[in-house]
Amino acid sequence: MHMVVLTKGVPDFREGQVSFDEEGHLERGKTPTVMNPNDSFALQAALQTKVRHGGDVSVMSMGPPGYKEVLQEAMESVYADDLYLLSDREMAAADTWATAITLSTGIENLDERPDLVFAGFKTADGETGHTGPQTCWGLDMPVITHVVALDVDEDEGTVRAKRLVEGDIEEIETVEAPMPCFIVTDPEFEPSYRTATHRLTWKDLRAQTRERAEEFEEHLTVWDHEALNLDPDYIGLDGSPTIVSSVDPIPKAPAEREATMVSPDDAEGMRSVFEEMTPFAAGGD
Repeated sequence: MHMVVLTKGVPDFREGQVSFDEEGHLERGKTPTVMNPNDSFALQAALQTKVRHGGDVSVMSMGPPGYKEVLQEAMESVYADDLYLLSDREMAAADTWATAITLSTGIENLDERPDLVFAGFKTADGETGHTGPQTCWGLDMPVITHVVALDVDEDEGTVRAKRLVEGDIEEIETVEAPMPCFIVTDPEFEPSYRTATHRLTWKDLRAQTRERAEEFEEHLTVWDHEALNLDPDYIGLDGSPTIVSSVDPIPKAPAEREATMVSPDDAEGMRSVFEEMTPFAAGGD
C-alpha cells in the first residue's frame, strides 16, 4: 500500500513569533514557517494505516526551498518514509487552484499511483479548505471529507470512514469508498491502535522516522516545473484565477500586559494567588 500526505508551510502564529509591519500586515520573511497544524491529523491517519496494513508513506509539499524544513518537521513529528518538494519560481504566488494542479501532477509523477492521499482540513493562513478537494479533482478520485476515523479493507479494496456531517461534532456518519481514495481529515481525528502489536509497531516506526529525519535530505526529492512537464501559464501566479480584492490587517497583540508582581516572601500576596488559581487547578470554571 502506498500513501501520500500533502502538507504546507504556514507562519508560526504563536505569540511572540509573528512579525508585522507598521500597517499590521504579516511579514512572512521575518516570521518563522512551520508545518500547517491541521496536516498533523492527515499524517496521523496515514501512520495509523501503515501500522495496521503496512506500506509506505510519502509526504509532498509545494513551496519555496525553505519548505524542506517543513517536510523534515512532518517526518520527525509524525512519520514519513520519503519526501517530495515541488519548487521553483514558476510555481510562486499560486492560488489554491494552481497549487492543486501542481500537486496532482506531482502525485501522478510518482513511481506508483497511491492507494490513499491524505490532506488536512485547511491551512492556518488561507483557511479556504480548497486545496485538498481540488487536488482530488485533478486525480479523479473519490473523496471523503471531515474524517474522524477510518479503516481499510485490503481484500475488498475499500476504505471505510466515519465523518462529521456538515462539521457537526454531534452527528457522525459512516461512508465507504473504493481505493484509490482521497481523505481529508478533520481536527477531531484520533488515531486508534487497538492491539499490543499495533502499539509496538507504532513505537518502532516513530523511532525509525526520527532517526531518518536527522538525514532527511537523503530521502528528499525536489521537482521543478520542467521535471513535472508543467506549462508555466497554468501554474503559479499566471495560472491562478483568484483575484484578491483586499487584505485585512491581522490585529496586533497588546504591546504590554498588566501584571502584579508577587514575591515568594509575600505571604499575603501568595495566598491571594493560590486562592485565584485553585478553582482552575480543580477543573472548575
